[in-house]
Amino acid sequence: MLLADFSLQCRAILTTLPHPDPRRRRPFADLLTFPGRVSHHRLANGLRVCTIEAPHLHGAVVALYVRAGSRYEGATTNGLSHFVEHMLFRGCAQYPNSFALNRAIEDRCGMLIGETGRDYSLYQVALHPRDLGSALDILGDLFLAPCFSDLDLERAIVLEEILDDFDERGRHINTDDLAREALWSGHPLGFPIAGPESNIRRFSRADVVRHFRRLYGARNMVLCVAGPIRPAAVLAQVRRAFGPLPSGRRCQPSSPPARVNGPRFRRVPTDSAQAEIQILFHALADRDPGSAALVALLRVLDDGMSTRLHYRVCDQKGLAYHVSAALDPLYDTSLFEIDSACLPDKLPQLASEIMALLSDLRTTLVSEEELAKAKRRYARDVEAGFDDLEGLCSWFGGTALFFSRPRSPAERYRRMAAVSAKQIRQVARRVLQPERMAAVVVGSVTPGLSSRVERILRESFR
Repeated sequence: MLLADFSLQCRAILTTLPHPDPRRRRPFADLLTFPGRVSHHRLANGLRVCTIEAPHLHGAVVALYVRAGSRYEGATTNGLSHFVEHMLFRGCAQYPNSFALNRAIEDRCGMLIGETGRDYSLYQVALHPRDLGSALDILGDLFLAPCFSDLDLERAIVLEEILDDFDERGRHINTDDLAREALWSGHPLGFPIAGPESNIRRFSRADVVRHFRRLYGARNMVLCVAGPIRPAAVLAQVRRAFGPLPSGRRCQPSSPPARVNGPRFRRVPTDSAQAEIQILFHALADRDPGSAALVALLRVLDDGMSTRLHYRVCDQKGLAYHVSAALDPLYDTSLFEIDSACLPDKLPQLASEIMALLSDLRTTLVSEEELAKAKRRYARDVEAGFDDLEGLCSWFGGTALFFSRPRSPAERYRRMAAVSAKQIRQVARRVLQPERMAAVVVGSVTPGLSSRVERILRESFR
């Protein structure tokens, strides 16, 4: 797929967007020209390979995406995907311990990083293009023949890591985990990524090997290589390094409940000087027709210090030092999330102001000026993404883990350019509803104060 080869129909729509820099007069659609090529391939074992030629850049990135995460676990295996990620860093056949593995990659001026989420796990190395072949060989050996040694040592590290989610009395205080558990109680999307301590203490090497074999087959992965590369040479290196991987099977994630039956509310008392609040709404999947309007809504609400959320909550009211809104995208849905923290006595007023802002979006059309600004900033972010290799890998490689054809930059621009103020109001009325909502408050909040906040949240929809 040549990214510069966009249709004339796209250009007709995209030129309606004002240029982010008024001093530059060339048509805005010209910014869509990405100086490279994106290609998708499939090895005989089923491994999907994405190559991104970026001749204007000087580094390279190798990123391996795997359908492994808390979404693919049950109550007794929760935390195992994260544990497997940790155990992979313990080495492989050619590099039999963590020092040898990391030294081999760092000798090539790279660094192996890993992360586990709910939908997928990621293993990534950024390095010089000349070292791509060596890095691919190392990663191929790692995923073909991991050692899974020093399990008890790594277990202790994971147990220490999850202590961040608890206070001195052992109370779970991670608002992300608590809110998702409240929203999706009993479903794997409501599980904590790291899992409960009881599971971590129980996992054996056999559990790790079984989970790895179930999820780390070639058909359950996407490998992405980006930089000033020659795809034919990269593909030859990938076939040599990853061709021997077993095919396995492509795992299908379980869908979340269609209805949340909210609003749901939870209080976790702690001794903290501040009270944290997270408000979640079960939102829309990226492939939903309303998703572009939802992104525009988010940017109207929170995309800089002059947008509604920060300006009204922080600058005008002084209710909190920090407040933010975000979209947490998942394979088949997303979460619309608002986070803030304040002094406990300010919590009712903070909750009231946040809900008033959301009510405004449901009842009143956003101004053309706000919408134009949101579109300009979105456009600039997409353009800036052409210089971000890790972002390009996520854009084209990570998306391919779930969809056969990722959206091109032209499609992203076109969808945003077409969003109207009425569509933003429609999506606000669709998503920002009580039955889709869960909220969690963590801090030194008394039962009486908590009841006031819960009442404010519920009554905001009347």
